[in-house]
Amino acid sequence: MTPRMLDVKQSILGVNAAAAQMNRKLLDSHRVLMISLTSSPGSGKTSLLMRTIERLRERYRIAVVEAIAGSSIDADLIAGQNIPTVQIHASGACHLDAAMIRKGLAELDLHQLDLVFVENIGNLVCTADFDLGAHKNAVILSVPEGDDKPRKHPMIFLKSDAVLVSKIDVLPWFDFNLNAFSEVISDLNPAAKILPFSARTGEGMDGWFAWIRQSKEELNGGKDLQGAV
Repeated sequence: MTPRMLDVKQSILGVNAAAAQMNRKLLDSHRVLMISLTSSPGSGKTSLLMRTIERLRERYRIAVVEAIAGSSIDADLIAGQNIPTVQIHASGACHLDAAMIRKGLAELDLHQLDLVFVENIGNLVCTADFDLGAHKNAVILSVPEGDDKPRKHPMIFLKSDAVLVSKIDVLPWFDFNLNAFSEVISDLNPAAKILPFSARTGEGMDGWFAWIRQSKEELNGGKDLQGAV
């Protein structure tokens, strides 16, 4: 039984990887940067997106692809910002996959965009296996969740380009050692950018915005091409 199960998983991931590569090629052809956001439920993905849209919408033309696992509350908040928003109903799945993202991108006018954010389903486990075709992957961990998550679920942190620590405004009230956490991440994934922030107070958000600008410059060959807004 075990060999057959592994074969099935390898087949599924192989098909997904091919679809993810097609997504990247499509985005590259339009010079659109796609960033995937992953976290546990309640870590602050939507709050981060709201702050990001508020700050960067005058610089970049932004769209969001939003996973809907149950309620559409978060997606409705994003859509209320008057930016292109595609809601993907995951139909009980614990993650998005590249084929779902391809359908979402088909609903967007990529000629009129600079940035696409994907807000994945709140899950740190199976989301790690599925490449969506994003240029950059960011994982968010909130202070109340504890600083031991990278040891419990290392794969998502190994595959992320940025590790964001949210809700740092409550650090004094939780047993979260930010220095120790940063050391663990540096051991697991030395290339990952560690970005502590608070969406509520705005502390640390400039580091996130700078990372987005740098990522856009990398895609554009060293130039930060602003959207026509």
